[in-house]
Amino acid sequence: MPARRTARLFAARPAPALAGLLLATALALTGCSGGDDVSSDSAGEAAAAQDHAAVEPGAKEGAYGSDSRSGAEKPPAAPRLPTSHIIRTASLTVEVKDVPEALDEARTTAETAGGFVGSETTTRDEHGNERTRVVLRVPVAEYEDVLADLEGAGRLLDRTAKATDVTDQVVDVESRIRTQRASVARIRELMDRATGLSDVVELEGELSARQADLESLLAQQASLKDRTSLSTITLSLSERPTAKAADDDSDPGFSDALAGGWNAFVTMVRWIVVALGAVLPFAALAALLALVWLRLVRPRRADRTAPAPERGGQDRKESGS
Repeated sequence: MPARRTARLFAARPAPALAGLLLATALALTGCSGGDDVSSDSAGEAAAAQDHAAVEPGAKEGAYGSDSRSGAEKPPAAPRLPTSHIIRTASLTVEVKDVPEALDEARTTAETAGGFVGSETTTRDEHGNERTRVVLRVPVAEYEDVLADLEGAGRLLDRTAKATDVTDQVVDVESRIRTQRASVARIRELMDRATGLSDVVELEGELSARQADLESLLAQQASLKDRTSLSTITLSLSERPTAKAADDDSDPGFSDALAGGWNAFVTMVRWIVVALGAVLPFAALAALLALVWLRLVRPRRADRTAPAPERGGQDRKESGS
């Protein structure tokens, strides 16, 4: 029946019937697509809600250290370890060809690393060779690199390195500083509340003593900070022996023997002259004493000891005449 009606309508009014059929078809298709969209949107919202319900408990549990999707517990955060405070010192003895040049290179190396020259001493030995001792202060982070550069400046003769851990001492000083500062603050509060003159005088004395202790602790802290932040490297530079010095150590020849004999002769003459100079005052005194003896003392003694003439012989001579 519907098919026949449709056929009759097409036969009686073909254009209006065709338009109505197209309109009905379009409305039917729009309704189907809208229903599909609504159903798909509903399904998407349901799936999202389901996923949210599944994820939310896991997120809450994850806040307490577990993951619901993986089922594995998160490891607790590692405790923060205290920073190590280490005093690093080293001593190097290096033999170089040119001491001033090597010293300039050592200064440049320390300054490039952010350090400085602490002290410097230069001397010369009996052979005229120059020796220099320099103390370098460099940051701890650059300690190993600077040490390697200094060792490569020449022939390494001696190396000593030392590391001292003072972490406990640093922590103890910091704790004592906090305690001392709190103590000073309490004394100041008591001074503000004090009314009697005797109380004020007593509190001032106590405050001065505690401030002195605090300043001493602050000085210790500064010293520890300086020694732990900057390492100390003591570098000793010495010149290499020259070829002339090496030849002096070989077997002596005729010229060496002649020079040695002449030096011995000059030395002997010098010592003889020195000995004569030392004896000369005594010799002059002895000559003077001898002269006095010969001129004055000896003639007088000779006169005293001469025999007197006999008296009887003289009388006989007189009677005979």
